Amino acid sequence: MSGYIEAVRELACELLDLMAEGLWVPDRSVFSRLIRDDDSDSIIRLNHYPPMPILCKDKDSSSPCNHNKVGFGEHSDPQILTILRSNDVGGLQISLNDGAWVPVTPDPTAFCVNVGDLLQAMTNGRFVSVRHKALTNSYKSRMSMAYFAAPPLNARIAVPPEMVTPIKPALYRPFSWAEFKKAAFALRLGDSRLSLFRMEEYEQVA
Repeated sequence: MSGYIEAVRELACELLDLMAEGLWVPDRSVFSRLIRDDDSDSIIRLNHYPPMPILCKDKDSSSPCNHNKVGFGEHSDPQILTILRSNDVGGLQISLNDGAWVPVTPDPTAFCVNVGDLLQAMTNGRFVSVRHKALTNSYKSRMSMAYFAAPPLNARIAVPPEMVTPIKPALYRPFSWAEFKKAAFALRLGDSRLSLFRMEEYEQVA
């Protein structure tokens, strides 16, 4: 397991370096060094969604049975980046801008990469955290393995100054991962956490 964790950590760092380069940030390690830090709060989680047989309360009812049961509710990941793998059983869905839910085709040979809330804040909204949920399957178990790339608890989360201009001012105030993490776990799963850290809210309080 330690070898796998090291490999996905390096993958996450490489992706973050490419993102920084694509955003024309001079220091391409501005995001990845938070994960490479020895005190990084990154974790790996194994998820098991057992099969949930379809049960209809009224067999004579003309109403169709609900074939999809929520295994893990709608949310965005609070960390920087999530590297996800699963078996060949579907269930993961992502939300589009218009609110429509789209199933992600399962591929056990590929990774699914989710942008987290911290990356949205650090890129000033250029990369947006993806809202997603997991549905159970009626007949097969779904297994997934998620690596949540996170900074140290005391890390300062802020947009690089090169990405802030009079036309594109900072959207979020600086904060620590510990502060954001505390706020995230104090809210309900589907609540928006980043809205608490928007710059206009900070200026009103100040």
